[in-house]
Amino acid sequence: MIDFTHIEKYKENNRIEAKKALGGLPHSIWETYSAFANTLGGIILLGVEEQKDKSLHPIDLPDPELLIEDFWEIVNDLRKVSVNILSEKDVTVEQINGKRIVAIRVPRARRSDKPVFVEGDPFSGSYRRNGEGDYRCTKEEVHAMLRDAAIQAQDMAVLENMDLTVFDYDSVKRYRTRMETDRPGHAWEGLDDAEFLYKLGAVGRSGDGKMHPSAAGLLMFGYEYEIVKEYPAYFLDYREQTESDTCWTNRIVSSSGDWSGNIYDFYVRVCNKITQEISIPLNPDGGDPAPIHNALREALANCLINADYYGRQGIVIIKRPDRITLSNPGGFRIDVATAKSGGVSDPRNSGLIRMFNLIDVGKRTGSGIPHIINVWNKQGWPAPVITESFEPDRITLSLTLIAHENRVTETATVVGKTTKSKSQIQKQAVITYLTESIEARTVEVAELLGVKYARAHRLLAEMVADGTVVTEGGKRSRVYKLRA
Repeated sequence: MIDFTHIEKYKENNRIEAKKALGGLPHSIWETYSAFANTLGGIILLGVEEQKDKSLHPIDLPDPELLIEDFWEIVNDLRKVSVNILSEKDVTVEQINGKRIVAIRVPRARRSDKPVFVEGDPFSGSYRRNGEGDYRCTKEEVHAMLRDAAIQAQDMAVLENMDLTVFDYDSVKRYRTRMETDRPGHAWEGLDDAEFLYKLGAVGRSGDGKMHPSAAGLLMFGYEYEIVKEYPAYFLDYREQTESDTCWTNRIVSSSGDWSGNIYDFYVRVCNKITQEISIPLNPDGGDPAPIHNALREALANCLINADYYGRQGIVIIKRPDRITLSNPGGFRIDVATAKSGGVSDPRNSGLIRMFNLIDVGKRTGSGIPHIINVWNKQGWPAPVITESFEPDRITLSLTLIAHENRVTETATVVGKTTKSKSQIQKQAVITYLTESIEARTVEVAELLGVKYARAHRLLAEMVADGTVVTEGGKRSRVYKLRA
């Protein structure tokens, strides 16, 4: 995460915290430990001070081994810290120009360990990282982490306060018709609706033997006005915007009252929009558009399946001539790098996955995001950009539908009394980004800096040459990371 030989290049940010620690372990170290664990992970530097220009400099600790001994004693005390997520290799003494500091590398906690909290109370002792500082989590954020920590998927709960009148049976009929087309002769074809929904997992039995909707069934087939009784913040929103018009030219919202408002009907309506009405050529060479259509369907299904429907702001899908963005409430249950590489699946709503899978939508292998990335690479479009934000938790997938042009100009920018080239400022921005996001593709750096692809590629090549960053992967899958 940090090249200690060039520590002066770094600043405190979302994943770096510096503390002098000359008087022993600072009390605030535990808030930062909690914050890094509950956000994206990070590194705590003891024996490092931030100077007026925000650069970091070592100050030499008199007894770093004693600090480490004190740290391990406290981090393993359940009265002080809820869980120790570190191993011995995560806490080290580093030497910088003869000065000794302590580096504590805090990983992102597994969902089963969240929230990581201090002083015995998750609601007053859970923190997250925002920019250069730590903040105490809201009750909403703590509840979201506790929901995700549960072994049972969120949507498997049986809602005993509701009965089967919550369902829009026209939606159920449309789903069954599609399933019969995709899976002709399936054993469930002859079942009545109630028994079919039970087999599907959309209905469950309570302790008294009565049938009630599951959370997944309510979301998939319920009326919107019934869904919001369980999920008050539930909202599905699709918008279109033309290049010349700042207003939305087409909009589908779950609360309109002229359709069911459930997830299945939203999926069908929006699929038709994003796969058949894209206003630029999908295949300039006249190739088969099916892979792109399939990838878009996969992206939409992933957005709906992985949402935390108790979270704020709902599902938002926006289609513009050059870009489609899909955004859902809820954070990643695995880290972003693992999600991109595939093979690991940790669904928030396993009931919805099963329902989509039975109509041949989505996979259960963790291959959805890698498949989308691969299709975009083959098309020659910029790689999909995945953004995770907090307060509230939210995931956004941005799919660009055009290629970058390869033109750039170089200017100089004056900062205070020092004249810095644009390259210097851009390189510092890349360093800051890589400390927060761990890795990046060239296209992500281009979007970060607002430059063309070729310019970003040239800038990264210079940073590789001067030893600031390293590359991993082949030509198509290459990513850039800070030198360890």
